[in-house]
Amino acid sequence: MLHCKYLSPLSFRTKAPCGARMNSVVAAATINNPDHATSPNGLLPMTMKFFPGFLRMTDVARSQPLTVASSAKPSQNITVDPHPKDGGKKIKGRVVLMKKNVLELNDLKASFLDRVHELWGKVVSLQLISSVNGDPENGRGKVGKPAYLEDWVTTITPLTAGECTFEVTFDWDEEIGVPGAFIIRNDHHSEFYLKTLTLEDVPGEGRIHFVCNSWVYPAKNYKKDRVFFANKTYLLSDTPGPLKKFREEELVNLRGDDDDETELQEWDRVYGYAYYNDLGKPHKGPKYARPILGGSSKFPYPRRGRTGRRPTKEDPESETPMMLLLSLFIYVPRDERFGHLKMSDLIAYALKSISQLLRPDELASILVGPQKHFDSLEDVLKLYEGGIELPEGILKSVRDNIPAETIKELFRTDGEKFPKFPVPQVIKVDKPAWRTDEEFAREMLAGVNPVAIRRLQEFPPASKLDQKAYGDQTSQITKEHIEHNLKGLSIDEAIKNNKLFILDHHDALMPYLRRINTTSTKTYSSRTLLFLENDGTLKPLAIELSLPHPDGDQFGCISKVYTPSSQGVESSIWQLAKAYVNVNDSGHHQLISHWLKTHAVIEPFVIAANRQLSVLHPIHKLLHPHFRETMNANAIAREVLTNAGGIIEETVFPAKFSMEWSSVMYKNWVFPEQALPVDLIKRGMAVEDPKSSHSVRLLIEDYPYAADGLEIWSAIKTWVKEFCSFYYKNDEMVQNDSELQSWWKELREEGHGDKKDEPWWPKMQTCEELIESCTIIIWLSSAYHAAINYGQYSIGGYVPNRPSISLHFMPEEGTPEYEELKTNPDKAFLKTFTPQLQTLLGMASIEILSRHPVDELYLGQRGTPEWTTDANMLQAFEDFRKKLEGIEKRIIKMNKDEKLKNRVGPAKIPYTLLYPSSEPGLTGKGIPNSVNI
Repeated sequence: MLHCKYLSPLSFRTKAPCGARMNSVVAAATINNPDHATSPNGLLPMTMKFFPGFLRMTDVARSQPLTVASSAKPSQNITVDPHPKDGGKKIKGRVVLMKKNVLELNDLKASFLDRVHELWGKVVSLQLISSVNGDPENGRGKVGKPAYLEDWVTTITPLTAGECTFEVTFDWDEEIGVPGAFIIRNDHHSEFYLKTLTLEDVPGEGRIHFVCNSWVYPAKNYKKDRVFFANKTYLLSDTPGPLKKFREEELVNLRGDDDDETELQEWDRVYGYAYYNDLGKPHKGPKYARPILGGSSKFPYPRRGRTGRRPTKEDPESETPMMLLLSLFIYVPRDERFGHLKMSDLIAYALKSISQLLRPDELASILVGPQKHFDSLEDVLKLYEGGIELPEGILKSVRDNIPAETIKELFRTDGEKFPKFPVPQVIKVDKPAWRTDEEFAREMLAGVNPVAIRRLQEFPPASKLDQKAYGDQTSQITKEHIEHNLKGLSIDEAIKNNKLFILDHHDALMPYLRRINTTSTKTYSSRTLLFLENDGTLKPLAIELSLPHPDGDQFGCISKVYTPSSQGVESSIWQLAKAYVNVNDSGHHQLISHWLKTHAVIEPFVIAANRQLSVLHPIHKLLHPHFRETMNANAIAREVLTNAGGIIEETVFPAKFSMEWSSVMYKNWVFPEQALPVDLIKRGMAVEDPKSSHSVRLLIEDYPYAADGLEIWSAIKTWVKEFCSFYYKNDEMVQNDSELQSWWKELREEGHGDKKDEPWWPKMQTCEELIESCTIIIWLSSAYHAAINYGQYSIGGYVPNRPSISLHFMPEEGTPEYEELKTNPDKAFLKTFTPQLQTLLGMASIEILSRHPVDELYLGQRGTPEWTTDANMLQAFEDFRKKLEGIEKRIIKMNKDEKLKNRVGPAKIPYTLLYPSSEPGLTGKGIPNSVNI
């Protein structure tokens, strides 16, 4: 027996690495009762503060039963024997876990208290569950005797986050036979992240591996035992009988009680649905009220994860917002939270960003008043070359809210200047190239929103808006505006020869434009016509800018058409016209192409899959990597980016109507049209062609997003087809899979409930429907999101190239603004499109969004190599990985082909957004598995 007393902290050596054992020194310590460990009068808090790692034991002591004498009741001893004597056969196991860490530093208090609980017999126990023998009374697999993690006390938690390995010894019970699952009970003070359990030399089976990857909280926080399954794959009908009830009960736990209105806590593992009723801040007054999105025909929307936060007093239908600093810890199921490396990266970059130094809602009074703008393009370049001076009021806010040592890192020593930003690719090689018409047009094919351009099939461009409500919205572009630039073709011939294209942001904006222009924004709806040159590049022909008719919407719109010019004030007006187009395209990109069509629409798939598909289910195993951290990214976005007064409203032109506008655009969302080939055909950018490699032929051969995207799409679909065909041999198996059918039904009726009656939903009755649906989900979560997101800073980090807000209308002849445009065109441009604070806020935000964390998992990668025991699927996945490597090589080769002018362009930006792999950081390439930023 070991009797413990306190030793001086100074008598101990420094910590050893994780898994290291202490030298042969017997540590004696008198331990307070752990139930009173946080008492200010006890010894534990003091010792914990000055030397949290004081509790060390010898190898000799570890092998013996341990008696701990309580200072509260010295006469009482508690005896824990982690190795009960038993002469029977043993099964050795190895558990890999991570003890609780905060960012990259230990939660030292948790580490200490866990050791105390271990000494008091409050241990981590595991029980194996039979996959072959069930209890005659309830059919559940027989449960073995508890076994305990060994050497927790003497396994030192590292100062940086890392894995710890523990041995566990199970008593072999023939009635258990082959284990198919295990129960784990954590009686410690703190949670830990359980990665794997591996059993060796199991009679009749050999090695059994369990992939867990889940946070395990103290047992007192759970109503049911935590159960983990071996990494086998089963349809429900094929699941071993003794495991079926455990499988079903686990899904019930994850669904929780939908009628329970209590706030969910971090240890709850509940996946539920809610409307977007957390965007507004009713307690701050009508100015911050926002409509609830979802649950109505007026504002339909995908569902988001339920948090259970209480309603506001001012509006019982709206959820109470969180404080800004707490928003990083908004409820999502803990296993959906960012990992410690990702969170530390996010906070580190955020602290170096103006977006975290300034509170957007408090900036509103500054931003809607007199705007401080950049006076010259040279001032903008200072952001990358030496920083700019910030207003004193902002500096005071920074000093009041950020620790002094952090401020030293944030500000240069030559005065209070904001640190320089990385140089965006768009100006890295050729600074003025962004101004060219060629680069303006190229970015419609190889920029961050290459999914909006379409082929023009009628002239003049028509509107689909209701004429009774909006009058005649037909384009005012005439043949006189464009025909002289069609290389001798008539307009009809150009259309017939697939030579005319349009970037159309007219119908989407016109119904909202009158309201948007009541904010600080002053902008237009737009149509941009382009001509396909013989070298594969696009040439802008005309830009139409329109406003609602001043007498009312029913009278149509007032439009003006601008054509290219390189001389005098007309050249400056043409530059402004292109910038207004980019403002519209930037808003469409951020709110529709990006937020709505990836983040928002994918979240219901994540929720439904966790509620209805067991971790044993093949489709869960297929899709789970592509759902990683999406719920967490969305939850934080709702608190910081898309909420009332948030970054999006302050930096994107629809302002307070941003999310409302995205809801209206959701009315046009059709799931099957998210397939890349279907989308390209719908936009007229491709035609069906069975002879082509992907069964479609691009009408602009040098369309980098589409060319690379079709390669990736085809590779994903081939992988998905091999995977699904392995588990589903015929359509009947799809139809009879109750979990699969429940997932798809709930996804349509709950997750996308506002569209549940749409006829276009796949019925999920055939293997082909399953393959196509899973391919779309993976495509949206990985490659499509990568193409839309990770080039934001490369192209938009230089705001004059891609402004997201405009503050003034086009100058009219005879006004002072027009005279300034003639004498100082750059200043006039910057006054309209680059208010200084909003520019900084937007730049800092997209810099964070464009970065890859160090723990990123890319398409073709898995977090664990043993994610399944099916060797055929492991080989198919390896083939998928190799195919992606081949695509990378082809992309590199194409980017060097000078005949493919759209792949690099005047700004010398190689198109790498669909290059599958990447290094960490701001790279402008790489396809992460999931929508996780």
